[in-house]
Amino acid sequence: MARPLVPSSQKALLLELKGLQEEPVEGFRVTLVDEGDLYNWEVAIFGPPNTYYEGGYFKARLKFPIDYPYSPPAFRFLTKMWHPNIYETGDVCISILHPPVDDPQSGELPSERWNPTQNVRTILLSVISLLNEPNTFSPANVDASVMYRKWKESKGKDREYTDIIRLPVGPLTCTRVREAVMRASACPPPALPAKPRSHVLCLREAGLGDQGGRGAGRREGAHHTGRVLCEDQGPSARRGLRPLLR
Repeated sequence: MARPLVPSSQKALLLELKGLQEEPVEGFRVTLVDEGDLYNWEVAIFGPPNTYYEGGYFKARLKFPIDYPYSPPAFRFLTKMWHPNIYETGDVCISILHPPVDDPQSGELPSERWNPTQNVRTILLSVISLLNEPNTFSPANVDASVMYRKWKESKGKDREYTDIIRLPVGPLTCTRVREAVMRASACPPPALPAKPRSHVLCLREAGLGDQGGRGAGRREGAHHTGRVLCEDQGPSARRGLRPLLR
C-alpha cells in the first residue's frame, strides 16, 4: 500500500523551524504550538535594549496556509499591542504578508508583497522594522497613528504614545525568560507525520475580527502599504535588531 504524500509545505516548514532553532534570529524564539501541527507556530519576542520595548516579552502566533510558501502566513500578536499597523485583534498589517496579487487600489507594488522566496526569517526582521517605522498614511489603528504622529512631531515631548506602548513591558522575570527559552530550546523539530493532517488556512482568508474598543469604528478599510524589508534588507536589518523609536 502506497504511503500518502506529505505536502511540500510541511517539508519546507520543518526545514525552516530546524534552521531557526539552530541559528535563531536575535531577539526571537520560535516553537510549535502543538507538536503535531507544523502550521501553527508560537513566537516569543524579547524587547531589544535601548528602546521603548526593552524588558518586554511579547507573544505572537504565525499561522501558515497549506500551500506555503506560495501564499503568506498570518502574523498575530497575542500580547496587546498599541501600534499604527497592528489591528486591535493583534493581526499585523504589512505588505510582505499580503498575497502576491496585482491590486492597484492597495498602493503597493507587486515586489513589496509576498513571494515564495520569502521565509520566516524575513518576516521576523520585517516585524522589527515595522515597530521601528510605522506607516501612518494607511493605518490599521487610526488612534495609534495619530498619537504616534504627535510624538514624532513633538520630538518626544508628547509622551502619550510611548507611555501606552510601555504598558505591556513589565519586569522580565527569570520565570518568564526560563519559560520562553526552555520551550524553544527543549523542543526539537518534529518528524514529518506519516499521514498529512488537515489544517486551517490563513486567518486573512477568514477576515479580521473586530473586538471593538478604541479606534475600532474608524479603521474600516485601513490598510498598511508597508514598504519594509521585502528583498534587500540592508546590514542593520540582517543583524536582526534596530533601535526603535529613537
